[in-house]
Amino acid sequence: MNAEEARQVDAALRRLGIPGVVAPEDPEKTAGPWRVYDTAAPETRRDITADALVAIVGKFQEAAPESAPRSANGPTRGFVIPPAED
Repeated sequence: MNAEEARQVDAALRRLGIPGVVAPEDPEKTAGPWRVYDTAAPETRRDITADALVAIVGKFQEAAPESAPRSANGPTRGFVIPPAED
């Protein structure tokens, strides 16, 4: 993720009470890719980006009403094609 996406993920983590520190992969290159870590210390941190993103999705699924359809395979995309006029 880039710096703007990282800012959004950081805000979501804080709002949802999910632990994690959003920081650049290389502390010297803030314009490069960013990840979510378990701690801010670059020497000892562990990448938990995947876990954090799964936790965010889980929080939104918990908040969805029971009547809302849920797909085990994720969202479905498609097109609606009107019938040909004869």
